[in-house]
Amino acid sequence: TERLPTPKKPKENKTRTVHANILHDCAKGDENPNRHYANNKIKTTKYTVLSFLPKNLFEQFHRFANVYFVFIALLNFVPVVNAFQPELALAPVVFILSVTAIKDLWEDYRRHRSDKEINHMDCLVYSRAERRYVEKYWKEVRVGDFIRLRCNEILPADVLLLSSSDPDRLCHIETATLDGETNLKQRQVVRSFYDLDCEFDPLKYNSIIECEKPNNDLNRFRGYIIHRSGRRDALYKENLLLRGCTIRNTEEAVGIVIYAGHETKAMLNNNGPRYKRSKLERQMNVDVFWCVIILLVMCLFAAVGHGLWMFQYGDNRPVFDVLSPEGTNLSPIMSAIYLFLTMIIVFQVLIPISLFVSIEIVKICQVYFIHQDMDLYDEETDSHLQCRALNITEDLGQMQYIFSDKTGTLTENKMVFRRCTVAGVEYSHDANARRLAMYQEMDSEEEESMSHGGTLPRRDSVTSHQSARVVLRSQSTKSHRRTGSRAEAKRASILSKHTAFSSPMEKDITPDPKLLDKVNDCSSQMDFMRFHSQPMSQLPSDLSDIIDFFIALTICNTVVVSSPNQPRHKVRMRFELKSPVKTIEDFIKRFTPSRLTSGSNSSSSSSLITNRSSNKGCSSLLSSPSAESTLTKLHEEQPSGGLEQAFSPIPPSYDGKTSWNLDEGELRYEAESPDEAALVYAARAYKCSLVGRLPDQVIVELPHLGKLSFELLHTLGFDSTRKRMSVVVRHPLTDQITVYTKGADSVIMDLIKPPDTDDVKGKRQKKIVCRTQHYLNLYAADGLRTLCIAKKILSKEEYACWLQRHLAAETAIQGREELLFESALQLETNLHLLGATGIEDRLQDGVPETIASLRKAGLQIWVLTGDKQETAVNIAYACKLLDPEEELLTLNADSQEACALLLEESLHYIQAKFLCSPSGPTTKSFNTNFSPFDIYSSSSPSSQSTPFLVHRLGLVIDGRTLAYALDKSLEDKFLAVARSCRSVLCCRSTPLQKSMVVKLVRNKLKVMTLAIGDGANDVSMIQVADVGVGISGQEGMQAVMASDFALPRFRYLQKLLLVHGHWCYSRLANMILYFFYKNAMFVALIFWYQFYCGFSGSAMIDQWYLIFFNLMFSAFPQLITGTLDKDVSAETLQQLPQLYVNGQNSEEYKPYMFWMNMIDAFYQSLVCFFIPYFAYADSDVDLFTWGTPITTLALFTILLHLGTETKTWTWMNWMSIAFSIALFFTVALCYNASCPACYSPSNPYWTMQRLLQEPLFYLLCFITPIAALLPRFFYRACQGTLFPSPVQLGRQLDKLPADIRRNILSLSRVKVGSPLCPKLPFLSLAKASPKGYYKKDGRSVSGSKQGPLLQTDEAKRSPLQPTDSDMHLSDLYTPAPSEVDTLPYTKDNPALSGELQTSSAADSEHLNKTIEPSDVNLSSCVTSTPLPAQADSVQLSMPPDGASQCVRYTRNSEERLKSEHAVSSAHRTEPPTERPLQAASFSLN
Repeated sequence: TERLPTPKKPKENKTRTVHANILHDCAKGDENPNRHYANNKIKTTKYTVLSFLPKNLFEQFHRFANVYFVFIALLNFVPVVNAFQPELALAPVVFILSVTAIKDLWEDYRRHRSDKEINHMDCLVYSRAERRYVEKYWKEVRVGDFIRLRCNEILPADVLLLSSSDPDRLCHIETATLDGETNLKQRQVVRSFYDLDCEFDPLKYNSIIECEKPNNDLNRFRGYIIHRSGRRDALYKENLLLRGCTIRNTEEAVGIVIYAGHETKAMLNNNGPRYKRSKLERQMNVDVFWCVIILLVMCLFAAVGHGLWMFQYGDNRPVFDVLSPEGTNLSPIMSAIYLFLTMIIVFQVLIPISLFVSIEIVKICQVYFIHQDMDLYDEETDSHLQCRALNITEDLGQMQYIFSDKTGTLTENKMVFRRCTVAGVEYSHDANARRLAMYQEMDSEEEESMSHGGTLPRRDSVTSHQSARVVLRSQSTKSHRRTGSRAEAKRASILSKHTAFSSPMEKDITPDPKLLDKVNDCSSQMDFMRFHSQPMSQLPSDLSDIIDFFIALTICNTVVVSSPNQPRHKVRMRFELKSPVKTIEDFIKRFTPSRLTSGSNSSSSSSLITNRSSNKGCSSLLSSPSAESTLTKLHEEQPSGGLEQAFSPIPPSYDGKTSWNLDEGELRYEAESPDEAALVYAARAYKCSLVGRLPDQVIVELPHLGKLSFELLHTLGFDSTRKRMSVVVRHPLTDQITVYTKGADSVIMDLIKPPDTDDVKGKRQKKIVCRTQHYLNLYAADGLRTLCIAKKILSKEEYACWLQRHLAAETAIQGREELLFESALQLETNLHLLGATGIEDRLQDGVPETIASLRKAGLQIWVLTGDKQETAVNIAYACKLLDPEEELLTLNADSQEACALLLEESLHYIQAKFLCSPSGPTTKSFNTNFSPFDIYSSSSPSSQSTPFLVHRLGLVIDGRTLAYALDKSLEDKFLAVARSCRSVLCCRSTPLQKSMVVKLVRNKLKVMTLAIGDGANDVSMIQVADVGVGISGQEGMQAVMASDFALPRFRYLQKLLLVHGHWCYSRLANMILYFFYKNAMFVALIFWYQFYCGFSGSAMIDQWYLIFFNLMFSAFPQLITGTLDKDVSAETLQQLPQLYVNGQNSEEYKPYMFWMNMIDAFYQSLVCFFIPYFAYADSDVDLFTWGTPITTLALFTILLHLGTETKTWTWMNWMSIAFSIALFFTVALCYNASCPACYSPSNPYWTMQRLLQEPLFYLLCFITPIAALLPRFFYRACQGTLFPSPVQLGRQLDKLPADIRRNILSLSRVKVGSPLCPKLPFLSLAKASPKGYYKKDGRSVSGSKQGPLLQTDEAKRSPLQPTDSDMHLSDLYTPAPSEVDTLPYTKDNPALSGELQTSSAADSEHLNKTIEPSDVNLSSCVTSTPLPAQADSVQLSMPPDGASQCVRYTRNSEERLKSEHAVSSAHRTEPPTERPLQAASFSLN
């Protein structure tokens, strides 16, 4: 990339100025003001042809071992100290360096190929010379160029949108490659270019853009555009189209390039993966260091011995003494120093040079076998696991924490309408449930073709060429390739069926017959009443609720309708309506009657504001398209005929060429969120179809009534604070102004108008609310995403009054967001409940089972999602991350101090509940042993639950609170709370927060972390974790690019970790230990010889054997074992996830094992040295005739040792051992036969041939290896019989016949203490969890006297005393009686004061103080989560505006329900079965 020069003007430090290039075409290169900015060519390769050798060697010498070996090889060239022939000593080093270099070169070449492909895609750039747009390669685009973008085209750079073919001046983009979401986002033309009547002409453009310097924040863009007139217009992120996104729904758009190439936001977010060193490698480096120490000690020992030996001769030099090169005698000290260096060369084998290259080879082979595993291949997407980091496979076997994204990773991002309740009646949609079950059973071919065509994923960095080819083959558009005609490509892309959230599973909903009949009945009655001009108010209320419910589903959203023949183009069907109000003046003008009839045909631009609503997390409330016409109608009586004409079901006219005879069944819905699409498709199943949407109206087709146009007055968009969305419309049949609201049940239920219980209607309404709440709880327990639908009818006066305030808020400059927020709150009160829906976010197949399995394997699972809290919690229940049995801590705070207080309280709560209980079991059981084969069955909740994690608690925290919690001052407390919880759920978290959480856990807890995600928002988290896994699916390639492993589905993580991870770790750990043993054993043979040769550095082993023993003779068998060995079968590893703990605790490679191996090596070398020594003592054999048998025996011992450590024998193991022995004898025979003078003065001639003729040699070959290996074999046999490890037990299981093994594994648990299963402290990583800590803590309720009060154990046994300054949560463990939907009650409530006497006086006094009328109503200060029926939850939540602070503790138990006949009159009364959620409220000081 080109670097930006240092700017001259101080203001340029912070901003970038962009001029249009066409104004400077004639200027020479030096004068173009944009010349300093990076061009659009990308380069992700590391090397060039010239820099490859120096740069690669420099990188390789970062490995200490490589430097050491080169040093030794060079030292061997010094005549005074050389031990071997110099060229011979250089061979191994050169071989190893070149193998690694070739591997690096190949990887870099793949990157180069990928870059070339991206740089040569093409786009249309405006040329001044030709006065038209011409095709150019992406790499030729420059900052300041005008680019024309067409539908389904990928953006080549970051472009500011100046023009769009869309009448509303919108451009829809799909950001799958950036954030993994396939739904559409809206971007808008820069404000000053809104009102262009003609096509945008680049030649007339003469403005200058000032914007911020390139940065990697995807959600921010600030700047302004200065026009010739001096006028400035602000620029926002809504005006910027980012590189890598795809244009949708917009025929064409024009923009100017702001950032190009490596300065684009997408590229700045894509830092190449950091070099990850595996945990095993770090541990191994420590042991290599110990080997160096041992080497130096041995060399020092030998040097001192040699010095002393020389010294004892004094001045009479021994006959064999060799003079120095100058011909003088060497002093003993100099001799010792030279000998020290010689010994380093001789003993160099102790540092295993071949270990590093062997590990590389074994890892490549392991990766190959993982790739070949057909269980990790996904047929539907035709993708298999990709391993992109070759050096950390063994880390997969040592993971302790998993951080997962939710949308697209755990779920398929497919929302399916499941069931609903309308007017208190539940419609279970059984046929629909059966249809969904059928989808799970069979793969839908149609679905594959329907979803995910047309986008070409960008590959910004390394990707395998093979996968690139697959992607290209599956594209329905080749418009980005130079081949083929542009027209064909365009047609292909238009007919591409790529619409987000529109697979058959999501669209083809089977209606519930009962509800369908009611809808038809209702609409036919309405049609009859309309025909006879009867008022609609005569319709029975249950029927009108049903039709209103479906109208709300159809219009309360921001869904764009697209036509079938051009799926990404909007349908325009305009009724004659008014254009939206933009200013107060506008609004005043409209009061004149003359404006009533004149409709404006120009398509309004204010839908820009309207449709921004569902930009994620956007809290701005949206303006109202056609408010003014409404006001006019309010202030004037309009002739009835006009009204009938305006709202006649068939439009008098519309501008647009689409004919009404479209089969609306074919219409496509472009939704910004899958929930919206699901509801619109659900309504369509009941023949209530959305057929068109314009900024100021929504056209709906209803059964019997035909097409109706609802005048859209306002859209109050969804935001994360209000948690709801509303539309204000004028109803065409009743002419009433109606507000339709949909939102989270926790919010809507609190906004329902309290029913008047005196009359029948009020009682019925109350019943509906109670029943709906009951069904909502059931839905949430099923893990469905729940939404409530409500409406409100406004009188003209109410509306006029609200509208004045709302328009004032809309036009305010200061604090507009807050004012609009308040305006929305005023409107959305006293609602009338219509019903609720349950939507299933389809989990990917096998997710709950995978999570359960990973849990048993001792992994902590955290989900970090950008999703809203309710959704995330529901999905967490559905995928078994949260258990209905466990309590939930919910942390929501509005400030740093509030967050600190909440964390403090949570810690106290956890301590009081789990740690400080004087009642026995909870404390005692922390040191309970438990068995590896405790297989916990999900069906028995009373069984001892999984002991791997500390407490049966779930933690839910939202993004804002997380930001405070990650602060340096609070992070330790946050970590203390989070690590005590069994599962953690972070909602509304930003990409940066995700990576900060991973970094915090990794660095503070010193644990192994794995992050898994599918979108660009997960990239930073993936790169920070020890192992990053990308989901390669629908979601673009960014996450995959940054990851170490790419999986097609989340469920494959189970096999990847539990099987392949376990194997890779076990193999490599054993191989490394074996290497250290083998080298030490071989070197020790020479060391023992030094005692017999005056420490002169001589060796009884031929130098050829010394150099090649490791590199050739003993290398192959360990490579085969390291690649193929399986300590336990895949089936057993998956059935018994507990075996994974073996790797988490590094059981295979503990520090003591290194030393045990060293001791064993020295013992074996003594045996191999002294048995031949004594066998040949006093004989006349020469040095090599005695040394060669030692080499042979060492080889046999080493191979036999490997045999005892090998768990799985295949033909390859046998072959490799046979090959090694054959190779040794072949080389020895050939070398001894052909090389009489190779090594003067000694002569190795015919040595091996003579030995093979001696019986003694064969006797030695039999006795020595057995004697050497007997201790190890004895230890292994005893340990395996008396104290078997879990893995050894698993191996025993594998030896049983298949059917018996399956029976044992299928038992819900193997009994503790059975012969198979001795009690073992199986997991030292996490504390064992308390026995029975969730058996409701003995929460029995004593009789009915207590009424709804639940006296908890904590109340009796809280050991924490409050200080004066702060009163803790634990002091308040006597809960006040209350429910999820409690009406305000006072402390004088007789029922309450009676109940409080059961608790201690102090507690009751404190409670009486805290329960004031102002702070009892929980809804004002707590976010309620729809919890499953059995849920326990503690909700800690800081209220806004300094209201009183509340903690909500929600619990359910069977006894609680039995005691509900004494419900206080101040509560809403409901049948006990319909109120599974009980709550108790505490107030924090």
